[in-house]
Amino acid sequence: MRYVATDTVKPGTILARTIYNDKGQVLLSEGVALKEELLMRLLEIGIPYIYVKDGKTDDICYKEVVPRALKTKAIKSIEGTFQQIDLDSTIPSAIVIEKATKKFTALVRELHSQIKNNEDLLSLLSDVYTYDNYIFTHSFNVTLYSLAIGMELGLSEKELETLGLGAVLHDVGKMKIPTEILFKPGKLTEEEFGEIKKHPQDGFDILRNVQTLSLIVAHCAYQHHERLNGSGYPRKLKGNEIHYFAKIIAVADVFDAVTSDRIYRGAMLPHNGLEILFAGAGPLFEREIVQAFRRAVAIYPVGLTVELSDGRKGVVSAQNSHMSDRPIIRVLEENGEEVTPYELDLLQEISVVITGCDTTFHQKDSRK
Repeated sequence: MRYVATDTVKPGTILARTIYNDKGQVLLSEGVALKEELLMRLLEIGIPYIYVKDGKTDDICYKEVVPRALKTKAIKSIEGTFQQIDLDSTIPSAIVIEKATKKFTALVRELHSQIKNNEDLLSLLSDVYTYDNYIFTHSFNVTLYSLAIGMELGLSEKELETLGLGAVLHDVGKMKIPTEILFKPGKLTEEEFGEIKKHPQDGFDILRNVQTLSLIVAHCAYQHHERLNGSGYPRKLKGNEIHYFAKIIAVADVFDAVTSDRIYRGAMLPHNGLEILFAGAGPLFEREIVQAFRRAVAIYPVGLTVELSDGRKGVVSAQNSHMSDRPIIRVLEENGEEVTPYELDLLQEISVVITGCDTTFHQKDSRK
């Protein structure tokens, strides 16, 4: 299968991976021939990239790190709890979270177990889905990324549990932001952005009153927008004034934000998201955390077309553990000419590096 931009796919192309919504319902099944109206609809609902079959890479597939059923259960659990805070003003927010603590703790442990028992690098692009509310899916994704980073950094199981809970709940304060501001498609006014910037304080105020949670979890919500040089918010903390777990969640939060399709801008590819993190490593983010993220997460996901420094071009067919920038490539072209496909392991060919990515689907028109 090949990972391509939806707007480059021609009618008649076969979908290689089922598309779901965040409730686990199938929107479009693997094997469907994509008609023009279906392609237009995918773009309308915010699916900028899809997996398709091309005849040369159909045997390439990616094993999900987190089973679909668990992911759906997790997002529903986050959504159900957060919406009570948003809608039910008769119950104090801290009580809502307190009732959900045991459920969220079990979820974090289950996600940790799934990542720990999977040798593949973490890649959320393998699962193409759309969602009704970005916050719930984002909270889930940030939790996965944070746990992967924490494991790479050697945190203990107890520390990972606290970090995971902090990640699940880092954006809970956003439920206090008016919907028209939170999901505004255009540029925010200074006043509206001021409302957005209140969510770390609101999250802290909710979580510090939850008796069943460590105060560290509250500080994860409070500090995940702080930056090492003091340019963050809400308190402009610097360096070691920021809790280490909040620094981890900050990296995961930024990466997921820029690689997710939003109502006000399109999604970046993972390697572009990593470039943003590396650009901020030092002044904004801890270098060791960014490096740990790079080792733990697939920067070039399976199915992505890449260009190599020696002129060859191919598709990522597999990952090498802890070496996200050195995957295995199925070479399809050499110097612009098609060749009999073969595998090239960049961990063995150390003089060859990836120099570019291409999500354009080059294929002859498949309409009958």
